Amino acid sequence: MEAGAVSGRDPAAGVRSTPQRDPTAGGDARESQRSPGITIADPGPLGLAAFALTTFMLSAANAGIFGQVGLGAKGPGTVPIVLALALAYGGIAQLLAGMWEFRTGNTFGAVAFTSFGAFWLSFWAFVQFFAKDIPDATNLGHAVGLYLIGWGIFTTYMFVASLRTTGAIAVVFLLLAITFWILGFGNYNASMNTIKLGGYFGLATAIAAWYASFAAVTNATFEKIVLPVISLKKERR
Repeated sequence: MEAGAVSGRDPAAGVRSTPQRDPTAGGDARESQRSPGITIADPGPLGLAAFALTTFMLSAANAGIFGQVGLGAKGPGTVPIVLALALAYGGIAQLLAGMWEFRTGNTFGAVAFTSFGAFWLSFWAFVQFFAKDIPDATNLGHAVGLYLIGWGIFTTYMFVASLRTTGAIAVVFLLLAITFWILGFGNYNASMNTIKLGGYFGLATAIAAWYASFAAVTNATFEKIVLPVISLKKERR
């Protein structure tokens, strides 16, 4: 990852002075967005970490690791813990990371983190308040399936855009797109085996996102490339 220098006063801050800052940017974040004398920490590692942990927990449920496939009455505590993360970390924290990506001028990071933060908030709201309004299991599966397929469409075109960021980010979006498509069709067709397969792809997605976050924060703090992310940025001629 293109980690720049961090502030000498606070090695934990991860504030960088070079243009190549954000693993989701793939190149120069627009420095014109900064005010003179103000440095902004990279929000990318936070957004990736929030996405990774929440995805890991939901995917564990989908894969049947909690003794069930998907979210349901079985597996005491599994639904509350997934929903708590969806609200606080995957939702609010990731949404805030997206807002700060707008401030850094990183269009890709802003769209990705804001959108997936909203995804987790909408998921929390749906399961907590609205799913009960669809009493028919078939109709509920169709609704959830179409919801996930819609996110699959979004993630697929974001994967295309990610091909000019870094290899680490591109892998995250490739795995996530596959996950959404599998879970979408699995829920639509009420196929537990398909949902379980999507859960395992989701676990792989979470691991890839954790690596990208780990690389970003470690490279920034150590002020050098410790963990590679492989830039896909094409040099301008």
